Amino acid sequence: MPQSLLRLIKRCAEYLPLEEVRHVPGGLRGVYVLYRQTRNRRSRIDHHDVVYVGLGGTGQRGGIRSRLRSHRRTKRGLWTHFSVFEVWENIRDDEIRELEGLFRHIYKRDSQASPLIVARGFKPLRKLRNNRIEAWGES
Repeated sequence: MPQSLLRLIKRCAEYLPLEEVRHVPGGLRGVYVLYRQTRNRRSRIDHHDVVYVGLGGTGQRGGIRSRLRSHRRTKRGLWTHFSVFEVWENIRDDEIRELEGLFRHIYKRDSQASPLIVARGFKPLRKLRNNRIEAWGES
């Protein structure tokens, strides 16, 4: 059996325009990111600012495609592009939620982060936090 490049992520597609949502296969499980594309007029470089990080295909939730379709209605005009990170079949739903939570936690205090990301923290990570890093070697 061939070795995988990554332990958690099976496939990914990045920075696709909103119109490409129709090509996302149904039932995908994993994490997705919504971006708003902006162009720096001076350098003519496109930037993709993160608007939202979400998950799809866990429990009662629909797959990533249905989540993206829903966001086209509920977050209309806020995003222009998206990325999809499909997980392997052996990755549990709670592991996908942990990935999503970690990404949202990273953006929690980012001054340039979208309010859609900052609105939710990740409580299990807050409970786990121990800023006394010098004591980590003791456990």
